[in-house]
Amino acid sequence: MKPKSPCEIKERRFPQPDYFFRSDMGEWRGYWPTPGDEGESDQRRFYDFTREFLLESARERTKEMFVFALLVLTAAWPVGYMVVSVVKLLLRGHPLD
Repeated sequence: MKPKSPCEIKERRFPQPDYFFRSDMGEWRGYWPTPGDEGESDQRRFYDFTREFLLESARERTKEMFVFALLVLTAAWPVGYMVVSVVKLLLRGHPLD
């Protein structure tokens, strides 16, 4: 029995999903052997991949933080110099006029 199309059903607002969908993967059950597989478990390979990814991201984050700190110091230098100059001027006792 073929299901009715959403146009034929008046009381429903959403189309019905197709529960009988089948992909063309045949009898694939989730394992794909590779030529270089030395018998390591999938869990161990995933752990190694995750560890390498986190190490690489930590290195990149360190580089980015160094560049960001350099930019902040470069931008803050004139502000700091201005504050020191104003404090020196006020300590000399010269009027602002």
